[in-house]
Amino acid sequence: MEHLEGGEQQSTPIWAIFSDLMAALVGILVLILVWVIGVQLELSQSLAEEIAKRETEEQRRIALEQALADPLTKGLVTFRDGRIGISGNVLFELNSDQLQADGVDVLDSLVAPLQTYLTQHDELLMVSGFTDDLPMHSGNRYQDNWGLSAQRALTVTRTLMELGLPNDRVFAAAFGPHHPAVPNVDAESRAQNRRVEISTVPRAPGTTPDTGTGADN
Repeated sequence: MEHLEGGEQQSTPIWAIFSDLMAALVGILVLILVWVIGVQLELSQSLAEEIAKRETEEQRRIALEQALADPLTKGLVTFRDGRIGISGNVLFELNSDQLQADGVDVLDSLVAPLQTYLTQHDELLMVSGFTDDLPMHSGNRYQDNWGLSAQRALTVTRTLMELGLPNDRVFAAAFGPHHPAVPNVDAESRAQNRRVEISTVPRAPGTTPDTGTGADN
């Protein structure tokens, strides 16, 4: 009998065990709550940053569209998704990289609004050349559409610089037959895909404009 009474006195009361379990459960719930709040704050911050980014891009697009109001009204260029589009038929003859007179006039009409835009925004202009999907004609100086699109982009870039755009704010890119504006299904669609586009590109962090004071290469 004494043995049983001693055993009862040594055993932990059930309410104490229950209390410890409840304390542990509350601690776990608090940790979960803190984690959920942290995740929500992180998501809210990411959403706010994404909204701010979209608003900035939209403001840039609107500013560029406003600057291009005159050439857009005259139908000299198109403006879609923040990219200025110029028909390749206006700029170049088929399979040629030599600017036509009408092409020079179109580029000249873009210089003033682009200069205005660059003055107000610390960005670069990317001039991209595109072709259709047809192979080069036999005897053409270029082996493929990559070469033709690259030279056309360079021709437009250099012409824009000669007309007054700063050399350190414009660069060329070539896409060849890739990224067509419309599927290449007939002569009309291929004519749409032979084009040059001008788009704005943010300047890389830490870069500074070229002041022209460095040594010549």
